[in-house]
Amino acid sequence: MSKRNLYSLIAILLVLGVYGYEYFLKEEESSGYIKEGSRIKSDTRAFFLPISTTGQVIHHQGYSLSYSEPHEQAEWVAYELNKSHLGRSNFKRPYFEIDHAVKTGAASWRNYKNSGYDRGHLIPAGDRTYDKEAYDETFLTSNISPQDRDFNAGIWNTLEQQVRYWAKKYDGVFVVTGGVLKGNLKTIGNEKVAVPELFYKIIYDPDNQKMIAFVMPNKDSKEPLYNFVVSVDSVEVLTGIDFFPELEDELEDKLEAMDSYRNWGLN
Repeated sequence: MSKRNLYSLIAILLVLGVYGYEYFLKEEESSGYIKEGSRIKSDTRAFFLPISTTGQVIHHQGYSLSYSEPHEQAEWVAYELNKSHLGRSNFKRPYFEIDHAVKTGAASWRNYKNSGYDRGHLIPAGDRTYDKEAYDETFLTSNISPQDRDFNAGIWNTLEQQVRYWAKKYDGVFVVTGGVLKGNLKTIGNEKVAVPELFYKIIYDPDNQKMIAFVMPNKDSKEPLYNFVVSVDSVEVLTGIDFFPELEDELEDKLEAMDSYRNWGLN
C-alpha cells in the first residue's frame, strides 16, 4: 500500500472514530436521562403512587409521573409537598425542555406556540423553590398540559396556593394532579397534544388521614373552590386511574369516599 493510500485510510479511521465516540457520548447521555428517570428517590412517594394505565412511569428528583403517549402529556403527576419545600427563591425561570426520560418521546413545547393555550404546569414551579434542579425539572415538557390562560392564572392558581397553605398547616401533604384524558379531545400542534376539558387535583394528608379532590373545567371561573370538591372515587371513575392502591383496602375505601371540604377549612 502506498503512503498516500495509508494516510487516507488513517484519516478515514480517525473520522469514523470521532463520530463513533460522539455517538457513544450521546447514547450515554440519553441512557443517563432514562436511568435517572427510572429511579425513585422517596419511599413515601413510592408508597402513594397511583396505578399507571400507560405503563410508562418516570421518576424525577421532585416528582413522579405517568406519561400518556397518545395524549402527549402526563395522565398524572404525583409529589410530596412539605413545609420545607416552600419559600421564596431567586431562581431564573428556565426555558421549557423536552423530557428525555420519556422513552416514547415527550412532546415539544413548540406545540403550544400560537395555540391560544398556556403551557400549564402540573406540579407548579412554586412548589419546588427549595432546590434549583428540582425547580428546573418542573419545566420539562412531561409536566405541562394545555390550559386556558384565564383558568391557569385564575382558579387553578388559586387552588395551587390553597394546597401550599395546607402543606404549611399540616406540615406536608401528598398531591396527585393531571388532566382528564378521556373522550374526543381537541388537539394542538404537530404532535397533536390533547387539550383536557377537565383538570383534577387530589390532596392527601396522611398524618390526619383525610383526602380532598377537585375537578375543574379548563376555563375561567369566579366560583369558590368548594364548588369543585368531589370524592376521589368520582375522579377514579372519570379517569380510569386507581390512585392509592397501596393503602389498606378499608382505609382506602373510607378516604376515597370523602367529599366534604369542611374539615379542610374551606368556606
